[in-house]
Amino acid sequence: MSLEEGTDAPTVTARNQDDETVTLAFDEPTVLYFYPKDDTPGCTTEASQFQRELESYRDAGVSVYGVSVDDVDSHAAFCEQEGLEFDLLADPDGEVAAAFDVERRGGDGPTARTTFVLADGEVQAVYENVDPDGHAREVLFDALDAGLVSLPE
Repeated sequence: MSLEEGTDAPTVTARNQDDETVTLAFDEPTVLYFYPKDDTPGCTTEASQFQRELESYRDAGVSVYGVSVDDVDSHAAFCEQEGLEFDLLADPDGEVAAAFDVERRGGDGPTARTTFVLADGEVQAVYENVDPDGHAREVLFDALDAGLVSLPE
């Protein structure tokens, strides 16, 4: 079972697709989505839809990060291939997944598709067993409906 709504968000550190260290404390509104593997059909759908909605997320003041157990080189190739303009965090040892209690297949395999909306240092919403098609828009609309973020007028 993943971290629940209202739980304090852990501070995490990982390398992005540019091999830069990224540390997230989740004080500002953030979507952190875990996905199984770069360059697979469902993961490509999910990433491309987050990319398509990225301007709206940014307008609402929300950062977006994807996380998988793939390495930095795999993330770099996936970002280039799909034109992704948000960070993908490499979690080959599963430390970020463990911090969020995200299930891994076989105990040390790919993560279950799970999304967190975080702000003010805590978990605001959790989506488990995610259907990648339409998910990026669903998360944004839910955050707007809940008043967690707003779009400029």
